[in-house]
Amino acid sequence: METHSSSFSTLQSYLHALPHTLHRFARRAPSVSSTYEELSRVKARSGADMQKTLRWFDLVGLGIGGMVGAGVFVTTGRASRLYAGPAIVISYAIAGLCALLSAFCYTEFAVHMPVAGGAFSYLRITFGEFAAFLTGANLITEYVMSNAAVARGFTSYLGAALSIPTTKWRFVLPFLPNGFNEIDLIAPAVVLIITLIICYSIRESSVVNMILTGLHIIFIAFVILMGFWRGDWNNFSRPENPQNPFGFFPYGASGVFNGAAMVYLSYIGYDAISTMAEEVRDPSKDIPIGVSGSVIIVTVLYCLMAASMSMLLPYDMIEVEAPFAAAFRGRWEWVGRVIAVGASFGIVTSLLVAMLGQARYMCVIGRSCMVPAWFARVHPKTSTPVNASVFLGIFTASISLFTDLDILLNMVSIGTLFVFYMVSNAVVYRRYVMIGTTKPWPTLSFLCLFSLTSIIFTMLWHFAPPGKPKPFVLATCVVIAVWILQVFHCTVPQARKPSFWGVPFMPWLPAMSIFLNVFLLGSLDGPSYLRFGFFSGLAVLVYILYSVHASFDAEIEGSLGQKSVEILEESAESEEGSQKV
Repeated sequence: METHSSSFSTLQSYLHALPHTLHRFARRAPSVSSTYEELSRVKARSGADMQKTLRWFDLVGLGIGGMVGAGVFVTTGRASRLYAGPAIVISYAIAGLCALLSAFCYTEFAVHMPVAGGAFSYLRITFGEFAAFLTGANLITEYVMSNAAVARGFTSYLGAALSIPTTKWRFVLPFLPNGFNEIDLIAPAVVLIITLIICYSIRESSVVNMILTGLHIIFIAFVILMGFWRGDWNNFSRPENPQNPFGFFPYGASGVFNGAAMVYLSYIGYDAISTMAEEVRDPSKDIPIGVSGSVIIVTVLYCLMAASMSMLLPYDMIEVEAPFAAAFRGRWEWVGRVIAVGASFGIVTSLLVAMLGQARYMCVIGRSCMVPAWFARVHPKTSTPVNASVFLGIFTASISLFTDLDILLNMVSIGTLFVFYMVSNAVVYRRYVMIGTTKPWPTLSFLCLFSLTSIIFTMLWHFAPPGKPKPFVLATCVVIAVWILQVFHCTVPQARKPSFWGVPFMPWLPAMSIFLNVFLLGSLDGPSYLRFGFFSGLAVLVYILYSVHASFDAEIEGSLGQKSVEILEESAESEEGSQKV
């Protein structure tokens, strides 16, 4: 019989706990928390509370700052030249719609449960502890890697703005391997300065973000106006080389969607807003406006930027790596420096928002006892998760000091798309399944069948040879997916209705989000999946060796049985919802 002493009190205790790993995994991995528990007992483990100081305009500013980084200045050229042509404008609109659908799913959870855990907390109350930890670990890994990459990019854009080569800012250590031997002192300095800002106060962090985002938008507006003023409308339909395809859609519908898959990464960042739900004054009002409003504004900005670039040059003359700077090269060299200054502001704001998000993810994982509780502490004076912020800030700065930009960029993106897919599934499951009241199998069967149909469609789109049968087979997949969706909609009633704000047209909009995220995941290369598998394997190892035992200890110390806790809290939550309705 197991004792109630901590599994980590001594080495002997840990060695005694290891043989019970399988039993504890079977007990803890599928264990589902509840909104009541997340808002009370789990939240209390941080000690002090985070201050509720953010309003909807703060969230809009943070959303724009998180999304509009330097990525748009790169992905636009690559997607237009190689895939979509002038129809890159439509690609950005499609990617924006996909982002908005995922944002709706995040918003429903954030309004219902305004805690700092974001996707981690949403999956923990839906699919259980193991799925939440796997998701949270991948998210934090990608945040750290992408933030380090963005910080390295800041040095490049700063050099371009000041007309100083990047090599002047960095020095090489020959005894280190290639890719890790170019030392950059500017990047870690920027990361550490931002770490100090986010530790000081969320209110001041929002003010800094607002100022820098405003300056960045001014520079973007300047680029857009220059394009419309100096551009040529004929470039929307006429390539420079007459042997290349003509028209607004030179590569057809497939090119537009492939372009959308590439530029979608420019929208990643709005999910960080959900981690600040605990610090919002009026979640039911401010979060829907903040999340959806920022995605819509960014979509409009991106479409205008894409149109501006398409007017400046024919699509077959657009430079892949630096399209906007190259478009002005030879005519207005100073505009390139203006673009570099604007991109530098965008890099700082995207870093600030992402580092706010990663610290809050780590804080809530600490509250859940799956990493040391030290990470969960909220400082009583600053009301911020200082421990998590400092730890991840130093870790990010260390990586940005010596790791090459290309190596870092190759490690990001797939985990975030996977999380968007999981949250879209979770919002459907949460609406149609209530523990102790409804059976989960009809909803799980629908989600599995719909995802499988989406995967088959994606595989056919990318790998089936062109010809007459291909459109017919793709159309058949769409018909089957719609039929599955309609059968589920007509036969399975919703188990709960949102008290304040919910995704409209359930389950159609979340299903569209599932489909689009599967499609976008299918556009990524094989090495991305290998890296995702590697980091997921590391997360599983950490969970088995540490998290499952720490979580089990916390359950025993709670002195309540797991299932009774779930049933009592779900019933309390249900009663609370019915009173509000």
